[in-house]
Amino acid sequence: MKTTENILIIDLEATCWDNRPPRGQESEIIEIGICIMNAKTGKISQNEGILIKPQYSKVSPFCTELTTLTQNMLDNEGIMLDDAFDILRAEYDSEELTWASYGNYDLNMLQDQARRFYVDYPLSDDHINVKTLFGEIHPTVRKSVGMQRALNELGFKLDGTHHRGVDDARNIAKILHWCLQNN
Repeated sequence: MKTTENILIIDLEATCWDNRPPRGQESEIIEIGICIMNAKTGKISQNEGILIKPQYSKVSPFCTELTTLTQNMLDNEGIMLDDAFDILRAEYDSEELTWASYGNYDLNMLQDQARRFYVDYPLSDDHINVKTLFGEIHPTVRKSVGMQRALNELGFKLDGTHHRGVDDARNIAKILHWCLQNN
């Protein structure tokens, strides 16, 4: 598999509810978890979570329980989505690097949100679906499995808090590096 020397790994968190969203609300990105991983060594050179202020929805108690993110955190520390996309371009060379996510949710959500908010899509077309790649390469797992199960299958510990983009990006990097070494 040909990739850029460094790979940008992205994991999104979005507003969510235990049932249907309240009237007028829909899922919006609230965190972009990012890390840069060297494709050969697996070394992570940058890792952060960019908090995003949702424009049309509120963080539900269910969402806070899942992600630990609160509406207050996003109101105080979050930035607008277009500003986050500018950070991806300026600080992470996002339009040039191969990028990866665990499944296609992040790819589809980023494309959807770019269209919805009339902002330019910030990533290259060179995307790796780590979930699919892991299922293709692992000797005993022959289907797509969740990130936690993939980590367990490899004997890796989950670092940080599951469903926090900043932490999940690092965990995805571990799985991706294993895939690149074993492909």
